[in-house]
Amino acid sequence: MAHSHENTLQAFTTAIAMGATGIETDAWITADGEIVLIHAGYVKKKPWLPGWLLGRPIASHNRFQLPGYTPTLTDYYQHCGLSLPLSIDVKDPAAFGGIVAIADKYKALKNLWVCHDNLDLLASWRETAPQVQLVHSVRRDRPQDSHEQHAARLSELGVKAVNLRRGSWSGGLVTLYHRFHVFAFAWDVQQVRHIEALIDSGVDAVYSDHVDRLTKVLERFQQTARPLPDQKAKRTETKKPPLTQKLSCYDD
Repeated sequence: MAHSHENTLQAFTTAIAMGATGIETDAWITADGEIVLIHAGYVKKKPWLPGWLLGRPIASHNRFQLPGYTPTLTDYYQHCGLSLPLSIDVKDPAAFGGIVAIADKYKALKNLWVCHDNLDLLASWRETAPQVQLVHSVRRDRPQDSHEQHAARLSELGVKAVNLRRGSWSGGLVTLYHRFHVFAFAWDVQQVRHIEALIDSGVDAVYSDHVDRLTKVLERFQQTARPLPDQKAKRTETKKPPLTQKLSCYDD
């Protein structure tokens, strides 16, 4: 996040206070089974940390061995509440079961969006946890199949959304995925002009480091006479599953 150290409780609470309508984070599992929220899969170098901690994978550490500012998923729910959608990029597939169990404990499954770039893995997760919203994050400019084939497969597998890099989206492509009842998410959206273009194209979620830019652009769209794309869809009786509002995710 541009306003706080990434993946910390301070960053999450700051983003919420600034008006973010969704939170994004990354999850790993420790050696003692804790779900921790940290981007890198290892402990980065800090002046006050012992050398033996550095560079070792998160899965080789117990929770108490990690820097104190590293929150767990339980910490997040206890400090940040349950009202906002939470998008989790699952960095270690072994963390999935723990993520679902904790979200279920806090009655937060309906607001949980679980992201991964392996579609076969997502399909297996759909079978084991049918109540979770799954997101296919595409790291390249486009999926391996055609977009239409990809959208059809996501719909068939019950994957709720596709997450493409900002430059991949167009209004026509958003419409294509919506036709298959798949949400359109965009990641790495940092500039105001890109946020404006994506919201105008009808995307359902925007991931950015800049909460202030997201909220200002979203407010301008909501104040104009022209309805947001999801409102247009309702008027034309499109059966795309509605979001309660255009979702501006803080991308940690």
